[in-house]
Formats: sequence, structure tokens, C-alpha cells
Amino acid sequence: MSLQGKTLFISGASRGIGLAIALRAARDKANIAIAAKTATPHPTLPGTIYTAAEEIEKAGGTALPIICDIRDEEQVKSAIDQTAAKFGGIDILVSLASAISLTNTQETTVKKYDLMHSINGRGTWMVSKYAIPHLIKSGKNPHILNLSPPLSMKEAWFKNNVAYTMSKMNMSMCVLGMAGELRRHKIGVNALWPLTLIGTAALTQVGDTSKMKLRSPDIVADAAYQVFLKDSSKFSGNFLVDELFLRHEGFTNMDQYAPGERKFSPDFFLPDELLKEIDELRATQGWN
Repeated sequence: MSLQGKTLFISGASRGIGLAIALRAARDKANIAIAAKTATPHPTLPGTIYTAAEEIEKAGGTALPIICDIRDEEQVKSAIDQTAAKFGGIDILVSLASAISLTNTQETTVKKYDLMHSINGRGTWMVSKYAIPHLIKSGKNPHILNLSPPLSMKEAWFKNNVAYTMSKMNMSMCVLGMAGELRRHKIGVNALWPLTLIGTAALTQVGDTSKMKLRSPDIVADAAYQVFLKDSSKFSGNFLVDELFLRHEGFTNMDQYAPGERKFSPDFFLPDELLKEIDELRATQGWN
């Protein structure tokens, strides 16, 4: 089973994790719509929708770069329509576009609050809304995958950055609700979240990463790929964490994502019981 001939619509695929997922799909000769705002080079971040398209084509896929601000309803509708017209439909939707501000309530400006909620929660919901009719018609194991954390109402995840956590949990609530809403259409709706911090250029915008133990975006891409191969009529409503999911799927070579490293900086929103399970699996399965 592969993604050959399938069409993916990925928000935020011009760089980082989104591009890694696109490149993994491209190796199967998939069609990939790159929906992002970055049409011209960013002053500090590498990559545009056009450089991403070049990489996807070189990897074996067919790319469609689309300038799209997922806060804008008309741009979202147009991007979805362009993708369906170009490739004859949409089989997989990946929502990665996100904004972050790790600030407390007093330090978070209203402008930043609005940005995070319009992209993370509202944007994810809106892209899903307009992609769903095409996913229903797909007939080719349709999936929605959001890059969002396991749902949790614990104070620890909210207290330091209320606005950001709310916006990310909104993405996860989309998974919870749409999994039930779309089950009759046999559309799999799942969330995927990194166990560790991922070494992307965007992470440097949050803070100093020089002392952090980071992994390659490829670990998230490989986990996403395995989700897309699952039977969408049966695999839905899951909140997955990359390494844990891959290990349960029989993949144990974690060394490839950060050669020689064994201790990493954990990502946010990870419950203690999950970290304990990971430690147990590492001890029994090893790293290679």
C-alpha cells in the first residue's frame, strides 16, 4: 500500500514538519498542494511555497504551490477548489499551519491572541470544512490529520501560556468532534504530536535552541505516513505521539532521527503516563 496517485492538501508545508510530510508522500509519487503564505523569502526563515514545490518534484511527487492565508475564508475556498480541479479531488488533509506565543495572559497582546486563534483553531476548522466534501467523494482511504496535542484539561498545560494552549486544544477538539461527525463517511480524523522538540528553523523564533536536544522532522513525517496507510474507516479519533505510535507499529530505529542522542527536550502537553510508557518501550525494544 502506498500514497501513489493520492492528493494531499497540507497547510503550512513550505518548511519544517509540513515539508517533511510532503516529501515523504512525494516518494510515493503523491500529488501535494502546498498551501501557505510564504511566497517570497522570509527575512530569517528558509523556504517558500515555490522552493518546497521544487523539492517535492525532485522527490518524485507532483506539487501545486498555492498562496493561502488560512485566516481568509475566500483564500481557503479557492485553495481547496484549485487543488480539486488540478488533481481531481482531495484524499488527505493535513493541518499544520500554526502560530505560537509562549506568554502569560498579561504579556499576550490581543493581536497575538487573535493571530493564534484565527490560525490554530479557526483556520484548522475552516480548512476542514471546505475539504470535507472532497474527502467524502474520495473513496481512497481519506484522512484528516492535525498537528495538535493529546486533549488535556490539566492546569499544568494552561497556566504558563493560556492563550496558546487554548488555541492548540481547539485543534484537538476538532479531531475529537470531526472523528465522530465523519465516521459514517469512513474518513479517519486523527491528531499527531511530537514527543520531543523538533529541529526546525521556526523553533529558533521561539527561543535559543543551542542547548536543546532536538530531532529531525522526519520522525513526524514517518509517523504521519503510517497514519495515512491505516484503514480510515477503522482508525479515527486517536491522539498520537510520534515515537510511541511508530514503536507500536513495529518501527524501532529511533536513532536515525538524532544519531547518538538518548535524552531529548520533551515537547509540551505530554502526560506522565505516556512518558513512562515510552521509557518502558525504549528499554525493551532498543533504539535501532
